[in-house]
Amino acid sequence: MSFPGTITLKPSTMIAAMKDWADSLQRHGFERIYWLNGHGGNIATITAAFSEIYHGVTFSGGGNRPPLRCHLRNWWELPGVMDLSRRLFPVGEGSHATPSEISVTWFGYPEAVKQASLSPKIAPTGPIRDADDYRRRFPDGRIGSDPSQASIEAGGKIVTLAVQGVIQEFRQFAAA
Repeated sequence: MSFPGTITLKPSTMIAAMKDWADSLQRHGFERIYWLNGHGGNIATITAAFSEIYHGVTFSGGGNRPPLRCHLRNWWELPGVMDLSRRLFPVGEGSHATPSEISVTWFGYPEAVKQASLSPKIAPTGPIRDADDYRRRFPDGRIGSDPSQASIEAGGKIVTLAVQGVIQEFRQFAAA
């Protein structure tokens, strides 16, 4: 089952694309790639892509460090972001379609702001087995969240903090 207008990217396709990008960047002299992720459902696939990227790499100088190093960071795990989100949304932050995610989106796309009636106000939680199971269990996309709390102002605070975190972490990664 799929929703009209949705496109599903298979994990194997994403892995192949990431490997091709990494191979191309490495051929052009890049030694490090910082992957900033925005979707929890991508984490396992990105990690698997790193294994593909590193597979068969010849380590120079007999060391154990690959010539290309990849680093994954999820935006919500940047320093202070989760703490700020919990302060802004102490009840109903949840784990998908969260007020922090919606706030960040609205900050970037204020023309997309809209309100919808949600029932129940805070969505249920539970396991996810695959995309079809997810759609059955969480038809409106929310998991444990109340996105009606979202605001452009909250998004601005989260983005500002996340940008500071990305800059700091990237500088450390680039210098290592």
